[in-house]
Formats: sequence, structure tokens, C-alpha cells
Amino acid sequence: MTVTADLAISLDGYIAGTDVTIDNPGGHGAEPLFEWIHNLTSWRERQGMTGGEENRDSQLMREWFDATGAVVMGRMMYDTGEEFWGDNPPFRTPVFVLTHRPRPTLVKEGGTTFSFVTDGIHSALDRATAVAGDRNVDIAGGASTLRQYLAEGLIDELQLHVVPALLGAGLRLFDGPGRHPRRVEPLRVEETPLATHLKYRFVK
Repeated sequence: MTVTADLAISLDGYIAGTDVTIDNPGGHGAEPLFEWIHNLTSWRERQGMTGGEENRDSQLMREWFDATGAVVMGRMMYDTGEEFWGDNPPFRTPVFVLTHRPRPTLVKEGGTTFSFVTDGIHSALDRATAVAGDRNVDIAGGASTLRQYLAEGLIDELQLHVVPALLGAGLRLFDGPGRHPRRVEPLRVEETPLATHLKYRFVK
């Protein structure tokens, strides 16, 4: 089992725009981070839609979907996505939501369940690992959640989809706690017109 993190990032290091709220989940100016995904066949399939482009970007997205057996996310990410995801969220695996506000487990269509974990990042990871089987556990975000797992050295592989855009301001992935030196080794670099896909393994 591998613990992964997979996210889009701007050329100047932002993973969201400014003023992220429930009504504005990506923040102001963040559209370029997500526009490249919306017409990929693999992404559209997960949203219950048809059509789209089947290209290398779509293949990489499908690879991530197929390899993921459980997901961990922060409560802000859940709150900003809940309405958008609707009754058939795209995860199709158990999702463990870090929170200080308990809530009963939600069972959705398509195999997605949301369980709300109030006793920390290690407990959420343990629970996700227990149900992921031989597939990966993905730390989905947002920035604060990713930083906590990075700071504890709990992420094995990091894939960044570097979008050719400069946001100028917003949420940076590598600011805040956990900025001590870490060695990584490159696993893959692939360029497409939409993004440069960088995959790294953290050296233990």
C-alpha cells in the first residue's frame, strides 16, 4: 500500500486561489488549475458524463482513479465539495474526513462513503489503510491537511500536475509546517500541452 498525494499546482506554486470559501472552493483566480481536467474522458466518466478527450492527461487521471482504494481529506475540502459532488461523488471509495465536528457516516451512490474522523491524522490514515486493500490511500487536501501529512513524513509519493499559469497569489502547498529538508527521487516526468506531470517518491 502506498500513501499518495495528487494535485494540480500553478507554475508559481499555488494549489488554490485567494479567499477560499464554501461558495468559492477554488478561490479567486484558480480557474487555470482545474480547467485542463474538465474535458478529459476519465474525469467526465467519474462525473457521470459522456464524451471528452481521451489523451495522455486522461490516461494519467484514470491511472490515479484506478489505483486509489481510500481517500483522506480535510473538513474544508469536504464542505466546499459536498454540494458539487451531489449524490454520486467521483471518489467511489471510502473517504475519511478530518474534522472537529462529529457527523454520522454518509453512504452515497457509486461506492463512496464519508466517515468523519475526530481523533487526528494518524487515525484517519489507519482507517483508510484498513479498507484500501492492495490499492493506494490518497491524501486529497486541502493545503492544511497535505502539510500535516507531509510534516509527519506519512506521504510516500507525490504527483504534481504543473499547469502553465501564474496565479500570483493564493494557497501554497509548501508554506507552513513541515518545511524541513526532504529528499525526493523522480519517478516520472511527462509533458503535454495542458500540464507537466511530475511524480516523485519521498526517500525514507
